[in-house]
Amino acid sequence: MKRGISVLLLVGLVCGVSACSLFEKEKASGPLPSGTIAENLVTATATVQKIDLSTRKVVLKGPEGNLVTLHVDERVKNLPQVRVGDLVNVSYYESLAYQVARPGEAAPGVTAAQQVATAKPGERPAGVGATAVTITTTITGIDKSKGTVTLTNADGDSVTIKARDPNNLNKVQVGDLVQITYSEALAVSVEPAAKK
Repeated sequence: MKRGISVLLLVGLVCGVSACSLFEKEKASGPLPSGTIAENLVTATATVQKIDLSTRKVVLKGPEGNLVTLHVDERVKNLPQVRVGDLVNVSYYESLAYQVARPGEAAPGVTAAQQVATAKPGERPAGVGATAVTITTTITGIDKSKGTVTLTNADGDSVTIKARDPNNLNKVQVGDLVQITYSEALAVSVEPAAKK
């Protein structure tokens, strides 16, 4: 399955580039490793510069003066309420987390969940959306001399990751499962222009 290979390679690349360890910050005798590898939150406010309801294109001016043209999806029912000068608040969050489980506590594979909510008709346009993809892989190799662990997905595709602290490899064993979850969320709201 090419998607599984790509996702597994992406996870390996993310971990390799950041020199992360799936098992970092854990003591040798504690619980199974889990935690957040990376997370990022970006917020911005832009001002509506132009709206074309027939093409559903909106031009926004960003906080540094840059102009961005967006096509607003048909699911946004309240676009006619947006006016030039209105403020658009955007928050974007993403994270990459992991958890190690013993065999039988999880099953190898990929799961995804998505939720979307928009403003009710008549309200100012707003919406939130969230997506989470979890990849469960099996530890198929541990090389303590090299400080690496090999993860294999349900299709048999493998990636080897170097642990930042090789001593943490003492807490896991071949056959354990690693659940890696990538989450992202987006929130958008429109506020009326300030009264002059």
